[in-house]
Amino acid sequence: MRLGSPPSMHELKSILLVALGGALGSVVRYKLSGWVFHHTTSWQFPAGTFVVNVIGCLVIGILAGFAVKEDFFSAETRIFLFSGIMGGFTTFSAFGLETFYLLRRGELLVAGSNVVLSVVVGLIALWIGFICVPHSGGGFPRQPAPADTPKNG
Repeated sequence: MRLGSPPSMHELKSILLVALGGALGSVVRYKLSGWVFHHTTSWQFPAGTFVVNVIGCLVIGILAGFAVKEDFFSAETRIFLFSGIMGGFTTFSAFGLETFYLLRRGELLVAGSNVVLSVVVGLIALWIGFICVPHSGGGFPRQPAPADTPKNG
């Protein structure tokens, strides 16, 4: 889609598939991470996010196996599953899949750079964003709950 031009019907269909899948994936992430959070409230480890990321990697690996080895999904189904549902569930699974493909192609330096830079630069960017917000003096919780974890029931 070019800037300023209306999207084609194919582009609109793809956008709707991503939006619908993203909504579904986000709800599943919210419910699963909330369930894990409520069962691990005494832990210091962010178990809900960890479980979502690991399950996301497992599921995207299975889906990619079917897509690549068996040519199992249509283009529209791939958009719905990969960009939509899995994108809404966890982008960590996309990071894992891209790194996996780099490793499969023997691009060890690029794969390693992707892992190190994504984590280090991501944490630096988070830190910069965090310090850019002025402190109102209202206090800061020692360890805030993840944003997508339900606070009640």
